[in-house]
Amino acid sequence: MTLASQAADIRQKFGESPNVLAEVLAEGVNMAVWQRHLPAQIEDFATLVVSQGQSIADQRVLDVHEHEAPVLRGLLHEAAALQGYESFVADVAWLVSAFTCLLGARRVGLRLRVLTGAMCPRFHVDNVPVRLLSTYVGPGSEWLKEGAIDRVDLCRSQAPVDNIQRLSAGDVALLKGEKWIGNEGAGLIHRSPSSTERRLLLSLDWLA
Repeated sequence: MTLASQAADIRQKFGESPNVLAEVLAEGVNMAVWQRHLPAQIEDFATLVVSQGQSIADQRVLDVHEHEAPVLRGLLHEAAALQGYESFVADVAWLVSAFTCLLGARRVGLRLRVLTGAMCPRFHVDNVPVRLLSTYVGPGSEWLKEGAIDRVDLCRSQAPVDNIQRLSAGDVALLKGEKWIGNEGAGLIHRSPSSTERRLLLSLDWLA
């Protein structure tokens, strides 16, 4: 297969139903995005969290089972008194459950962070099987279609501004990485948004 034909076969899927997330399991798909609109209560909660001006974070490893609800006791406890907290935790729990069920996961790494700048400012691929990213408020992650940049030296390569795509707040994206069997050399190329605007980011990693 030529490089051109290989690039043409690598694609992304988008949809307004959570069912689109299952498309990430297909060969050649390195990202599936549920383009959702956040309920107002959750969007308002996320806006309140970032407006606090604090460096809030929660990181944990979850032992999960597809037939049991995840235990998220004390999640983002610094924000527990804010209106909409229970709805937000329920939303995160639903995403963890969906992630678990789709992949048959037994262990999931969860990270929630308020970010004030680019965490990963350079385009890169993740050295994981698959990662879920969802920005609750603020600019979403930036990504590139296949062929927009040279994979050989991502750290030094520059992508034309016109080629840079961006996820929206509320989107739920599943990104295949380099450790997905059969996806070697085709992990989604992405980076943190080039913005200093504060944002609330959820990421889930398939650990086992």
